[in-house]
Amino acid sequence: MASTDLPDTLRLSLLDRSRTRHAETHAAALEATLRRAEHADELGFHRFWMAEHHSVPGIASGSPQLLIAAAAARTRRIRLGSGGVMLPHHRPMIVAEQFAMLEALYPGRIDLGVGRSLGFTAPVRAALGVEEYDDDAFTHDISSVLDFLHGRGPVTALPVIEYPPPVFVLATGRGLEIAARAGLPVVVGGPRLLADPTPLERYRANFRRGGATSEPYVVVSLEVAVAESTAAARELLASEAWAMAESRETGAFGPLRSPAEVLGRKFRPQQLRRMDEWIAGALYGDAERVAAQLAALVERTSADEVMASTSMYDREALARSDAALAGLLAG
Repeated sequence: MASTDLPDTLRLSLLDRSRTRHAETHAAALEATLRRAEHADELGFHRFWMAEHHSVPGIASGSPQLLIAAAAARTRRIRLGSGGVMLPHHRPMIVAEQFAMLEALYPGRIDLGVGRSLGFTAPVRAALGVEEYDDDAFTHDISSVLDFLHGRGPVTALPVIEYPPPVFVLATGRGLEIAARAGLPVVVGGPRLLADPTPLERYRANFRRGGATSEPYVVVSLEVAVAESTAAARELLASEAWAMAESRETGAFGPLRSPAEVLGRKFRPQQLRRMDEWIAGALYGDAERVAAQLAALVERTSADEVMASTSMYDREALARSDAALAGLLAG
C-alpha cells in the first residue's frame, strides 16, 4: 500500500514512556527518551509526548514537564507535550505556570495533555496523597487550568504568554464527555474503545464549539511496530506484552526483558492469552501491512492523528520502526 492511501491530513506522533530495560539505570532510560525525541524531530513526526508515572519500576519518567524542557533544548521544530500530567497530583495553577513557562521558552511547540490516574498501586496513591478523584474534580481542574492559562484565573499565572499551549484530555469513557463539554481535543487508546467508534461519534456530536478549540480533534494512541516481516514485528512486541501480562499477576510493571528471554519461557495458558490479547491491539508487520492497518484504523475512528506508544527492548529496532512509520506519510 502506498503512502497516498492514507489521508493527506493525517498526522503521526510518538509517545515515549521512558521504559527501562533489565539491569539498566533510570538515567540511561531518560537519555534514550531524549535521543528518541531528537530522532523523531529529524523524521518529521508532528509531536513527541512523554508520560507521567510514579514509582513504577519499569518506567523512569515521573515528571514530563522536566523531560519536555530537556527535549525542547535538543530539538528544532517538533511539538513536545505530556501524555499526560495527572491532575489529581497537581494544583491547576502550578500546571498552568509550568506549561506557560515552557511555552514562553519554546513558543509554538508545547502541548499539555492531562489525565486523571491516581497511581498504579495503593501505596503509590497513599504516597501521592490522593485516594479519591471523581468526574466533578477532573472537570473543575481542567477548567481551572484553562482559566489560568488564558488569564481568567483569580490570580495571574506567570509568565503571561500570548498563545497558551493547547490542552488535550486523555480520555476513556466519561473523559470523552468531559472533553466534549469543554471543547477540547482528546487522546484515546485501548482496543475496546478503538474497536467501537460509537463513543468517538458521541464526542464529535456533543462537542461544544466556541470552547477552548473550534472543532473536535481525535488522537488515537496505540502500539505500532514496523519490521521486515509480521513475525519479526510481533517478536519485537513480546517484551512489552510479557511486562503487561506479568503485571496482572504481580502488581508490578517491571523493566523490559529481551524477546529471546521472554519467548524462551514456558507460559501458562492465561499468560499466553493475555499476551496475545495485548498484541492483537497493536498495529504490526512490514511497512505495507502496517499502512493497511493504519488506513483501516483511521477509516474506522476518523482519527485526525495517530500517536504510536511503542516500547521495545531493542532500541535500534525501535528507531528503525519509527523511521519506517514516518516513511508511510513521506512524500
